[in-house]
Amino acid sequence: MTVVALLSVAPVIEDSMAGEVAKAVDALEDFDVSYETNPMGTVIEAERTDELFAAAQAAHDAVDADRVSTVLKIDDKRTREVDAAEKVTVVEDHLGRPARSEGE
Repeated sequence: MTVVALLSVAPVIEDSMAGEVAKAVDALEDFDVSYETNPMGTVIEAERTDELFAAAQAAHDAVDADRVSTVLKIDDKRTREVDAAEKVTVVEDHLGRPARSEGE
């Protein structure tokens, strides 16, 4: 996979967003992408940008709210294949340790 993105989709509401965020994450299942959700968003990997954009739009559209905030950050490395896990591994190689605190 060559396209890696960070997607954050959330309703602009005062109550808990968890249910609506879950709808956005669930919408990704209909696309040929892999993903992992973390506290700040969802990392998505796809072979092509069109599949990534379609998945992001579906996640955005899945949120049922009067106002929805969506942020999409894309790293489209076109000269070679690099997945999200490899990006973390390279940083950890430079650190000489896992890229997280010891308390984790």
